[in-house]
Amino acid sequence: MLNDLIGKFRRFSDFDELLKQLIIRDVKLKYRRSYLGYLWSVLNPLLLMIVQVIVFSNLFKFDTPNYPLYLISGQVIFNFMVESTNNAVWSIRGNASLIKKTYVPKYIFTVSKVGSSLVNLLFSLGALLIVMIITGAKFSFGLVFFPLILMQLFVFCLGLSLFLAASTVFFRDVQYLWGVAISMWMYLTPLFYPISIIPEHYQIYYKVINPMYWYIEQFRSIILYAKFPTYTSIIIGFCYSIVFFVLGVWYFNKKQDEFILYI
Repeated sequence: MLNDLIGKFRRFSDFDELLKQLIIRDVKLKYRRSYLGYLWSVLNPLLLMIVQVIVFSNLFKFDTPNYPLYLISGQVIFNFMVESTNNAVWSIRGNASLIKKTYVPKYIFTVSKVGSSLVNLLFSLGALLIVMIITGAKFSFGLVFFPLILMQLFVFCLGLSLFLAASTVFFRDVQYLWGVAISMWMYLTPLFYPISIIPEHYQIYYKVINPMYWYIEQFRSIILYAKFPTYTSIIIGFCYSIVFFVLGVWYFNKKQDEFILYI
């Protein structure tokens, strides 16, 4: 078992240049023929935040400090999950011609989708920085925890993406079902409303079924509240990351030899 894992890791390192080129290709294709190009990575979250501030702050009258920063801090994290998984769903079937012609580790295509989404997330942090400066947010030492939060989120999304990519090979309806699931997930996540509006006796169930809550909670701790994330949120975040990653890798590895029969 250990030797098998070591062998897979060595094969992965042999294709690191291919992975790099796939990520660069995906990032370039996203903004191809766009006049503003990569600036849209900053403008998109900013414009969406402005609309949400206008609508929700007046509609619900939330008493949330620095509501614009509250919105965009949750938005950039959740959007990374949405973009990475949506792109990964079709990552195997979309590269069927290459998979059939030559040997390439199949998971490299799914990893590249999550990797390119990570690059877009880093670009979108420019919008977050602008909002922090304009709203006078406090920059604290807690920001050093950002790589830790990002690692948890990346591993979680990678595991989920591997599971979805493998499932779509056999069941094409997964891509449509996932679109519906994403919409439901968005409303179950405190992106534009505070969790305090959820009845207290339901909050425990609300948090248990929503891994994204814990990553957003950690991120808002260092960005919005200028403090370290709680040990509870870090531990639970890591647990979700590991569970979903192991599940995704296991299922993908189990099914990948059958891909060629269905793509």
